[in-house]
Amino acid sequence: MDLSRVLEFPVKEFFKQPRSLLGAGAYENAGPEAAAMGLKHVLFVTTGLRGTGIIDECKTNFENAGVSVSVYDKVETNPKDYNVMDAYKAFSESECDGFVSIGGGSPHDTTKGARVVAAHDGRNINEFQGVNASEKLENPPHIAINTTVGTGSETTPAAVITDLSSENAPHKWVAFDRAMTTTLAINDPVLCMTQPPEYVAYTGFDTIAHGSEAYVGRVQHLSCTPVALEAVRMVTENLREATYNPKNFKAMEAMVWAQYMAAQAFSSALLGILHSLSHAVCAYYDIHHGLNNGIGIARVWTYNQPAAVEKYADIATAMGEDTRGMNPVQAADQAIDAVIRLAKDCGIPENWGQVSEYPKTRMGKGWYENKSSGPIQSDDEELQKMAEHMMNDLCTPGNPRDLTVDGAKEILRDCMYDGMERKTSNGYRQNIWGAAPAMGRRLHGYEGRGESASVGREPASTP
Repeated sequence: MDLSRVLEFPVKEFFKQPRSLLGAGAYENAGPEAAAMGLKHVLFVTTGLRGTGIIDECKTNFENAGVSVSVYDKVETNPKDYNVMDAYKAFSESECDGFVSIGGGSPHDTTKGARVVAAHDGRNINEFQGVNASEKLENPPHIAINTTVGTGSETTPAAVITDLSSENAPHKWVAFDRAMTTTLAINDPVLCMTQPPEYVAYTGFDTIAHGSEAYVGRVQHLSCTPVALEAVRMVTENLREATYNPKNFKAMEAMVWAQYMAAQAFSSALLGILHSLSHAVCAYYDIHHGLNNGIGIARVWTYNQPAAVEKYADIATAMGEDTRGMNPVQAADQAIDAVIRLAKDCGIPENWGQVSEYPKTRMGKGWYENKSSGPIQSDDEELQKMAEHMMNDLCTPGNPRDLTVDGAKEILRDCMYDGMERKTSNGYRQNIWGAAPAMGRRLHGYEGRGESASVGREPASTP
């Protein structure tokens, strides 16, 4: 019998995890670990952590262990295909025998891609999107030193790269590849204490996105879901403190554990449309991935709730909500309320139109065509393109509720124009996802705004 006819994920795949070091002072072991691997000359891949002293300190650490260091520090946020190819070129020209990524998801993913390119004699990185696309599994060793409380890329087999060179551009694609798992992952809370508060908040929302999507998704990998739910709990309890008091070691250490656990969970339990949404918006606006997740999370939970009510009720309990005496729908509503409070408390903007400047920002309409920069102002055509991008994302099949182009477009529109408050009426939900237009317009605030009251058209004015 063809089991795919009755089971969506009949066989669960366990992706391997790398050896890992976690704790205060762990990064000081990186140089000696590289030497023990037999490495002689490594390439540091980073976004350029100037002013923190981290790169200089790590370089000294490696050199004291007898390992030479070259540095490629041009990685951009939402790493681009040319960042990967440039890192590979620097690795080859310097005759390195290993990689060391330092930072968050951008340098880690760039390095994963560069390793695969190196193993395949310089082939373009855009050839390796999808699941297990590598033909050669042996590639140069990779030590990943993490400095953020999100992404989890140091432990996953996943990489996300923005294609700006092919006919598909702009396209942010996902790879799940056995050849991309790092050789050694290092998480040191001391390094994370150097982050700007915005980055603690943004990357923290990447972590809660990972945990929640792994927990509610279709795969239901039973060795992962308890870990995913625990990561949600830990983020709820510690992200506010870590954001506004990054010198609180206990809170930062808890966030480091949460980001690592959530990443371990989604490595096999996969993700959903919150990540599909974030990938699409990153492709067109180059906005911070975790910030996207923070803006989109309540909208996606609202969309998914009918398909995973009991799971979201569990999330409410994990987030510290008192759901005694509530039915599952009421409890699931509490989860949405809780995540909105967390987002607002941590400074996440209400929508993309309200995103202000943040470190290393490069966002703007048509940034990939060098048209403009500044606040996002998406028109209907751009929303349509991003909705179609979401439909084709590798993360979409794992979502607990089926997605349509119209559904994706309305989630995006809500993220673009509306406030983050929970829409409590089922009529609103039906309207946004396909029915009850009159009630939906009233609750959504479109009533009395002329032609813009019609769902599927732009509001007359934007925030």
